[in-house]
Amino acid sequence: MNKTFQLLCCCALLTGIIPIANGQQRKAQGISYWLTSPDKSMALQKQPATLLFSATNKGTPVIEVDASQSFQSIDGFGFTLTGGSATLINKLPAAQQQALLKELFLTKGNGIGISYLRLSVGASDLSADVFTYDDMPNGQTDPELKHFNIDKEKKDLIPVLQKIVALNPAIKILGSPWTPPTWMKTNQSFIGGSLKPEYYDAYARYFVKYIQTMKAAGITIDAITIQNEPLHPRNNPSMLMLAPDQAIFIKNHLGPVFKKAGITTKIVLYDHNCDKPEYPISILKDTAAYPYVDGSAFHLYGGTIDALSTVHDQFPAKNLYFTEQWSDGKGDFSKEFTYNASQLIIGATRNWSRNVLQWNLAADAEWNPHTDQGGCTQCLGGITIDGTAVSRNSSYYVIGHASKFVPAGSVRIASNVPGNLDNVAFKTPAGKTVLIVVNRETTPQAFQIKANHKLAAASLNAGEVATFVW
Repeated sequence: MNKTFQLLCCCALLTGIIPIANGQQRKAQGISYWLTSPDKSMALQKQPATLLFSATNKGTPVIEVDASQSFQSIDGFGFTLTGGSATLINKLPAAQQQALLKELFLTKGNGIGISYLRLSVGASDLSADVFTYDDMPNGQTDPELKHFNIDKEKKDLIPVLQKIVALNPAIKILGSPWTPPTWMKTNQSFIGGSLKPEYYDAYARYFVKYIQTMKAAGITIDAITIQNEPLHPRNNPSMLMLAPDQAIFIKNHLGPVFKKAGITTKIVLYDHNCDKPEYPISILKDTAAYPYVDGSAFHLYGGTIDALSTVHDQFPAKNLYFTEQWSDGKGDFSKEFTYNASQLIIGATRNWSRNVLQWNLAADAEWNPHTDQGGCTQCLGGITIDGTAVSRNSSYYVIGHASKFVPAGSVRIASNVPGNLDNVAFKTPAGKTVLIVVNRETTPQAFQIKANHKLAAASLNAGEVATFVW
């Protein structure tokens, strides 16, 4: 070996270029990575170094990624686009609004590539006021839905959604109602009450009208849940819907009405906390309801994230979704960020979820807008919009660590979890491997990434999150 070639060999680890004896060069396979620190000194920032694979074992814990074992496909990562979020975004000057939407929904440059949105069907508790799409004066009903309209959404939500769909036509959208029209309910109120059995059919047709009307506006609703948080009837708006009632509604009304109308939008159960997996399980055990159901959706304000696997283990042919978790406006960035990255991006997907959504996309500096008498008063948006000033919060980076690198159609692949190095791995449609790692230790951790019998040395400080791509 001549001295020039020896020098090139010594430089290979620094440059990522491996010399070949005939003078040609080839680029070594290396790992690029992006990092967020709990003190926000680095925020989804690409690191200048490239980690190189070698045959040398450094003796530190090993995260082994095994692409030969694959699990669920991924539909996307994102947020709930509440009515309040849409209003705040739509108030921005046109050029700033478009730049922000490109940042949120594309991956180029600093874009985070949100690929999944949840909408409220009518108002949520993060709307400025309460409404449905068929409100009637007290004492009047509309079982033929002659007064159905989405006019309230034409001011902010529809225009913002149309711009989003223009940027990302493949984005998946889930609709979730907080309440049906009050004339359908036992207490005639936006808060609480239950759906009257005599209006089950009308409510099924309400969903059909919603899906068709949104489609006419250029917005495809990929899936619906039947009731947001059906066991929490104290929010504004809200409704109690017990599992036996949801089963009856699906098998005798919603499923058949969708089929008759040619609606292919997915029907998703539950949409509430991980402490009651028996709710969706009981409906999936109903052989008449089962064929109409695509899967079940969960939040994490109660229970543990492995509840998703409890449902999967009994009904592996049905899908799982993670549709809501807030960030506390009065909370600490480091705790909110590390916890949600670990429990949601990693925990939910390792337990079979096809998506991860945080609540919600945008709020103002005082966590507005929200409804009175029950609306969330300190829900921190992924972004804060204060006039024309936009700042990015913990959930922006939680979602960004996945959405920027793991597009729809990616597949979760196997990886082990050594100690408190929580992680999850994916193979993308383009053939890239993506590994997201959270260091839950209180001290820095050195470790190695192993793939195809080679190892690459890495380290994370306490609470840091990194996305590795190769």
